[in-house]
Parts: sequence; C-alpha cells; structure tokens
Amino acid sequence: MSLRVGQGFDIHPFSDDPARALVLGGVRIAGRGLSGHSDADVLCHAITDALLGAAGLGDIGSMFPDDDPAWEGADSVALLEAAFGRVSTAWRVMNIDCTVIAEAPRLAGHKAEMERRLGAVLGAPVCVKAKRGEGLGALGRREGIACLAVTLLQAL
Repeated sequence: MSLRVGQGFDIHPFSDDPARALVLGGVRIAGRGLSGHSDADVLCHAITDALLGAAGLGDIGSMFPDDDPAWEGADSVALLEAAFGRVSTAWRVMNIDCTVIAEAPRLAGHKAEMERRLGAVLGAPVCVKAKRGEGLGALGRREGIACLAVTLLQAL
C-alpha cells in the first residue's frame, strides 16, 4: 500500500470592499470578506495545496496563477474540484484535516456544513477545526484568516 501525506497553508487579509462575501469551505458566512484574486477561500486553498503536494503536482499557484485573469473572482470549490480531478487519476483521498485560524467570525455553527460540502467534493471525510489567534499577531488583531490542512492519499 502506497501512502502520501500533504500539507497546505493559506492566508488572506480582510478586504476593504464591504460588498465582498466571506466564503470558507465553499460556505458563505456573514462577516467581512477576504481579499484575493479568486474568492479568497483560505480553507479550499489550503486543502488544494495539501492535495497537490501529496500527489507531487506542485501547488495552487502553479495550477491557477494569481496573475492569470481567467481565475479572477473564481469559485475556490471549482478550483479544488479541478485539482482533485488531477489527483484522483492516481490517488484516493483518505481524509483531510484542517484548522482555520480566525478571531472572527465564530465558525462553530458552520463547520458541519463546510465538512459536508468539502466531503462531497472529495469523496472523503473532512474535519474542520477553528482556533483563535488569542490576540497575537496579525490574525489576533483581526487582520485576516489563515488555514492549515493536511491530507492522506492512498495509491489506486
């Protein structure tokens, strides 16, 4: 049995645009949106990096460059699906474990929906945890949101 582990990380600052939606794990959440070339979904971006890294396929920036106008405003779930399509030709996703780091908004009421949405895309269990920056650094000062993700892949 061949197994591979991948890790992913993403971070985005909050946007100054009051009309920008906050999207995490493909779920719209009330609160200030994140700034980024796509929809800035840090959860999907971290998972995408974890999958691509475990499969030896680079990272999200290689697959979807942020200087390419084609990806401007892109739905990050669609980007995750495209990356998963490449990964799934040789690998089965065993699980995904994620930690979102944010002072606000509170994510406890949204985690189950994120897990269901992402699990449906990846055909594997997804665990979403939420932690606070405890007032430390840029995340603690509510300047943005970060996410860490790890995945285990099994060769087909």
